[in-house]
Amino acid sequence: MNNEPGILYLCATPIGNLKDISLRVLDTLKEVDIIACEDTRNSIKLFNHFGISKPLWSYHEYNKYDKAEEIVEKLKTGSSIALVTDAGTPSISDPGEVLVKKCIDEGIRVTSLPGPCAAVTALSLSGLNTRRFVFEAFLPHDKKERAEILLQLEDETRTIIIYEAPHHLIKTLKELEDHLGDRTISLCRELTKLHEEIKRTTFSQALSYYEDNPPRGEYVICIEGKDTENIKRQNEDRYREMPLDRHMDIYLKQGYDNKESMRLVAKDRGLSRREVYNALLKGKDKGE
Repeated sequence: MNNEPGILYLCATPIGNLKDISLRVLDTLKEVDIIACEDTRNSIKLFNHFGISKPLWSYHEYNKYDKAEEIVEKLKTGSSIALVTDAGTPSISDPGEVLVKKCIDEGIRVTSLPGPCAAVTALSLSGLNTRRFVFEAFLPHDKKERAEILLQLEDETRTIIIYEAPHHLIKTLKELEDHLGDRTISLCRELTKLHEEIKRTTFSQALSYYEDNPPRGEYVICIEGKDTENIKRQNEDRYREMPLDRHMDIYLKQGYDNKESMRLVAKDRGLSRREVYNALLKGKDKGE
């Protein structure tokens, strides 16, 4: 009997074009003992295309906890198992996240076979800043949680990536415009497929377009981050509305001396330290 536990393989599968599957993924899917699929009905089409015949286990959002236990127990017996999602990389905005954590907790080796990912593909095509980005996947349906996320995104300076279904797209675009302003965005659908579409536009232009052209297919929305200079100006304006002596007190109460407090106040307000000093001196001369 094999005393060594098996390995969980996270196998990235095509997001559209079947030719995007890697040779390593194909070899692994042919060699493992079991393949766990988000939806066996979808995955079987891929496996039939490449002549892969293995026992398939269903692993999805609604059984992810109980099934993770079962998969881990099977791995403990030495079986090797591949995990695939309907499209893209398992465990990224996917129930596979639960299984990966469970395997790590149980000391079972997990390895990833990289490949297609809709978020990264869309970002690379967006024309927006790709050095720093934040992935939000689908926004929560819960109203309170959704509102909290949208509020957090208002001052996000990194490029934002969001997934959305066609029947929710217009509502989501309106909410995003209300919270973020009319920013530059990229809307991607049918990625890697024959009719791949990338619309580089703005929230207002997109909403106008979809009034006459109902959304079709799953979308990846890439949104430009908030301009750091704009944030700086807003902060400076907010601080300038505050009386200078009260602004100084904020830093003095934190233990900073007069000189350092003056430097920090000057930075907050976009002024020189000399300007702050003169304004404070003028206030004292007036007996304020």
